[in-house]
Amino acid sequence: MPELAEVEFYRRQWEPGVGQTVSRVLTHPKARIFRDIPAVAVERGLKTRQFVASHAHGKQMMFEFSDGAWLGLHLGMTGKLHAASIDHEPEKHDHLVVALESVALVFTDTRMFGKLTLDLTDDGESPTWWRDLPLEVLDKAFTKKKLATFVARFPRTPLKTLLLDQRGFPGIGNWMADEICWRMEVPPQTLSCEITSEEIDKLWKITRKVSRDALRVIGTDWSDPPKSWLFNHRWKDGGNCPCCGSELERADLRGRTTCWCPVCQAQESS
Repeated sequence: MPELAEVEFYRRQWEPGVGQTVSRVLTHPKARIFRDIPAVAVERGLKTRQFVASHAHGKQMMFEFSDGAWLGLHLGMTGKLHAASIDHEPEKHDHLVVALESVALVFTDTRMFGKLTLDLTDDGESPTWWRDLPLEVLDKAFTKKKLATFVARFPRTPLKTLLLDQRGFPGIGNWMADEICWRMEVPPQTLSCEITSEEIDKLWKITRKVSRDALRVIGTDWSDPPKSWLFNHRWKDGGNCPCCGSELERADLRGRTTCWCPVCQAQESS
């Protein structure tokens, strides 16, 4: 599933359309992405409006149109955005095509776990659900104290599982959570109640550092992360730790596959 940086990358793909007016909207009306709103409502709600701006928050995206129209979009497992020529016709998995003056904005989703919404607000303000999203990890208000308070709420939750909780760490997904635990040199299975105050400080710093690194490397142009990241070694069995060279271990942790280095992230004996 796309994470913080991947969402930012795809948000940027629709940027060429900013400032242009919608001329037509094409959909696959029976596609599952329209489970929260009929396709026809999206078509009518966007047509003739101007594309004003795009926004990202964690794994969520919001596209702002004139006169208080807000298109919310979640990529799900396989969703992708791209810009195409103005005469682009929907292909099999192109479930939404927003044609503007000189470019068409396309939402493609092969498995259709993604979804979209359209809110029309009288005051022009963004919809309530968007304003109520939790603090992003790079927000100035995301302090060590706030992080520590959130961690303390779930004392029996493993650190890796906690990092995947979008209420506290919006945008953090599977590979980023593994990367954070690895850079902290803490086993992903470590319970929240076992995390020391020093490790809370590291968690705050490294979560923000990994987020910034991901946005810089992946979020701009989908560049390959450096080999010094765990990212490049965690996907398949047989990978080795880029720090010490030890063979990485993998296991299911509360329904999610996790990867770690048994040497760099060795569990301290009690």
